[in-house]
Amino acid sequence: MKMDEEKLKALAKFLNCEVEDLNEVKWDENTAELGNQQYLVLTDEEADEYATNYILDSLWSFNSAFIIEHSKLPYEAKEMLETFQREKCESANETVLALIDNIDGFIEDAIGTDGRGHFLSSYDGEENEEGDYYIYRVN
Repeated sequence: MKMDEEKLKALAKFLNCEVEDLNEVKWDENTAELGNQQYLVLTDEEADEYATNYILDSLWSFNSAFIIEHSKLPYEAKEMLETFQREKCESANETVLALIDNIDGFIEDAIGTDGRGHFLSSYDGEENEEGDYYIYRVN
């Protein structure tokens, strides 16, 4: 897979290096490396899509109070939900999704609360902007 040239230029500018210093990774057209540091470079729309997908895949790990806030469950169900999440882990995802009243509102609230960097930058949780692109360090 080959990264878009404009994305490579934006990343090089952000890292204060030459495009030639960057190495594209084989598994993702939006990720490149500088040495042992990997960066995800996305447009605004792509960042929204990646963050949405990450949230949908990790609903089970959200704070139980946050989930309850977006469901019809009473707050007293918090401990029950925490136990369920702890015991089921990733396999609780579909059930948690079924509990949420408005998944679009949930996603919007999650991104509004923590920012896209929280979901896309596993290294430091930061979202960096360079021109029309958003850059996330992933390792």
